Parts: sequence; C-alpha cells; structure tokens
Amino acid sequence: MADKPDTPLRKMIQVEGLERRFPNPGDKGETQIFGDVSFTVAEGEFVCLIGHSGCGKTTLLNILAGLDGPSSGHVIVDGKEISGPSLDRAVVFQGHALMPWMSAMTNIAFAVESRWPNWSSADVRKHCQKYIDMVHLTGSEDKKPAQLSGGMKQRVGIARAFSIEPKILLMDEPFSALDALTRGSLQDELVTICKATNQTSFMITHDIDEAILLADRIVLMTNGPEARVCEIVENTLPKGRTRSDMHTHENYYPMRNHLIEFLVNRSKNFAAEISAADFDPRNPPIARPAAASGTSGEQSLPSNDASATQEKKAS
Repeated sequence: MADKPDTPLRKMIQVEGLERRFPNPGDKGETQIFGDVSFTVAEGEFVCLIGHSGCGKTTLLNILAGLDGPSSGHVIVDGKEISGPSLDRAVVFQGHALMPWMSAMTNIAFAVESRWPNWSSADVRKHCQKYIDMVHLTGSEDKKPAQLSGGMKQRVGIARAFSIEPKILLMDEPFSALDALTRGSLQDELVTICKATNQTSFMITHDIDEAILLADRIVLMTNGPEARVCEIVENTLPKGRTRSDMHTHENYYPMRNHLIEFLVNRSKNFAAEISAADFDPRNPPIARPAAASGTSGEQSLPSNDASATQEKKAS
C-alpha cells in the first residue's frame, strides 16, 4: 500500500509584510528599522532568526509577543491577528526577568495562577513542581533570585514560560549572558523539552551553532536600518542531533559555512543581490546547504574568520 502523503503542518505564526518605523529626533521624519518581513512558523517547529545588531530582531520579537505594534503589516497567530500580549505566547528574555522578592516557586506560580485563576493552591504548586523538576531545579524551590546562579535564574524563566503551556514560545537570546558550559547545558534542556512537548518556538540568536542545533529553519536578516529577510535556511542535519555529534554530520560544515558567509558578507552587501535578481522580500528564497556528492564533512572544514571567507570566494 502506498504511503499517504504528509499532511501540511498548521501555520501557528504568519508574519505578513511587517514593517517598523521609529521617529527621528527633532521631528525629522522616520527611520525604517525593517520592512516587508514575511515568514511562517508551523506547529511544533523551531525557527531561529539570525542577524547583526540593529536589524530589529528584538523589536520583531516584541511585536510577535504583543509588547509592541507594527507600523504596517500583520502578525497572525493560530488564525487570529494579534492585538496585544497573550498567555498563548510566552516570552523568555535575555535577562531572567524574575521578581526578586519571590522564590523560584512563587515566580512560576504567579504565571500559573494568571493562566488558571480558579486552581487551588495545591494544584498550582503541583503544576509548578512538574516544571521545576523538568529544568532540574528540584530542591531550589524556595530560593530567591539573589540566591541563584545566572544559569539557575534562566532555568526558572524557562520553567515559568513552559508552565503556562503556551501555543508559542518566544525567546530573545536567552543564553547569551551565560558561560559556555551553562549555555550548552540549557540548550540540551531546551532540545529535550521542546521535543517532549512538541512546542512551537521562535528564537533570536547570534550563535550559529546554537541555531544549527535547535532550529528546523533559520531566518536570515540583513543589516539595519531598512533590514529585510534575505533568505530562509532549512536545516539539513538530521533530527536527534546533539551538541556532541552534530559536527560529525556531512552537512554540518556546509550549513555553518553558509551562515558564516551570510553574517560576514551577504548581510551587509545584500543590496547587490536585490539589484542582480528578481527578489521578492515577501517570498524569500529557501536555502538547503548540503555536502557535495562524494565529499565528507572533514573535507569542507571551514575557517571562522572573515579573511578566510573572502579568500574562499575569490578562489
């Protein structure tokens, strides 16, 4: 019997022609931070956005969260245009954003009680404990933020976000301020939790390897102001990849090279691509970086500096 065709995944986030402008000082017109931004995030999908500082990444995430509004365009979540914040969209910020006078448990409980105001105290605590255990903070329930390390604070923030069981998880570089070991540990936690819960996720990051590890697709933003989506990269590494083994896959270095080339060169020279091709920012091209036939990952080992990238282009 022939296999049934795959059913298209439901689009949980639809960003359509989004633009954000801010007024210039002295009533001298406006500056467009980004414009014509369009992409989708399917149910259960993990999408990362990469771009240099100033391209409006955090502004875009704030619009998705309902904390800011677009100058034009639309954001549709689960079939409805958003008009403000919602408990269906949880945010993990770059800083932990915990209330310092509350314990880890009560920081999470505050969110849970907002989501389910009719629950008993026992039900709230039981639900919170589930997510405290999930991020491996068992035993730290009664500690206040001042008594927690940076990584532990971020774990509380992640537990709080997951505890309200949102349709969408939005993350603004949540691990960027952490040391490498803590960051790696939390990345592993996030991979495990998102897989277990089929969580739809959108994350901003500057870390290429983080994007390769976590994302199903990676949205590339050009430099700001007047930033655009350059292209959308489909992750060609297999599902189930881990930090310890993803570099062994033959598509790892082609993927990494493609993203580095974007950050080093294409993000700032994108105007030439627009003029040289029929480019539609509302329907950005799709890239699928993969190893050439007959080559191995070791043969495509890249250098990470800009000069090596330039040399490779010139040869």
